[in-house]
This record gives sequence, C-alpha cells and structure tokens, in this order.
Amino acid sequence: MATGVAVLGGGCFWCLDAAYRALRGVTEVTSGYAGGRTRNPTYEQICSGVTGHAEVVRIGHDPDVISFADILDVFWVVHDPTTLNRQGADVGTQYRSVIFWADEEQREQAAQSMEAVAACFDVPIVTELAPLETFWPAEDYHQDYYRRQPGQPYCQVVISPKLSKLRQSFAGRLKG
Repeated sequence: MATGVAVLGGGCFWCLDAAYRALRGVTEVTSGYAGGRTRNPTYEQICSGVTGHAEVVRIGHDPDVISFADILDVFWVVHDPTTLNRQGADVGTQYRSVIFWADEEQREQAAQSMEAVAACFDVPIVTELAPLETFWPAEDYHQDYYRRQPGQPYCQVVISPKLSKLRQSFAGRLKG
C-alpha cells in the first residue's frame, strides 16, 4: 500500500486529531509540533508562544482511498481558516492555521485548494503555506486525546461540535 503524509495545523491538535482519525483511508494520526525554531519542543514551551511552532497533526493516509486534496477539503471545514493565530478561545501563534507541504506538488495542491475555497468565506483566508522542515511528535498524553478523554469539558464543548460538522459534511468518507 502506498502511503501519503499531510501535516496540518488548525488550532488545538486534539481537534484535528479526532477529525482525521474518523476518516476512511487515514492510517495514522500523530499530534505534534512544526514550523518553529526550538528542537524537540515540549508542550509547555509551545504554550509560551516563543518557539515559533504550531500545534499540528501528521496524517498518514492511503492515497488510493483518500487523497491529499480530500484531506484539505476536510481541513477547510473543521476549523476556521480566517482567524489569525486563533481558533475560538485558543489564542496564540501555536494555534495558527497552516499547511506544511512536503514537496512542490503538495504546495501547488494546497495553494489551489485555498484559492478554490476562498469564495466560501466572507473574509480572507489567513492560512499559512510553509515547507515542512521538521515534525516533532507531541507527548504521549496528547495522542488520540478525544477517544481517551471524551468526557473532558474541552472535548464536549469544542471537539464534539467539530465532529458533528464533519459527520454532516463528509458522512460518506467516515470509517464504519
């Protein structure tokens, strides 16, 4: 099986992690950090806002089942790409909307996707397109957070509504 990889940031990584795990063709989701200067950062360092890193997810996928373009379609729906350095109450550069591209083909697809969805928004998209230099996995307790902590208030108030929106928009692409 061929595998593809996408690295995206759209607010708290717990939200994107939960959304992408629900999709057919996604083989792996890892929460982590990318786009900054600090080597092997910790969550506490990220929260300080001085590392330059964003909270991101690295998504492994089977391109025969779900393409990079499909992954981007979901990205535009499950977060707000028009708010600079924030998603809801999560504020700071670590929560920015960003697509980290691994090669020129991904960069072109991301730019085309962003241009195509821009008309769907009343204000400009502020999503950053940046080359992926290094991905740092987050601490174990951040991995698959929603599944492990579904009763946690953040999961109920922030993540659950995003998953409802995902189910409404992409019902045919969800796992069993």
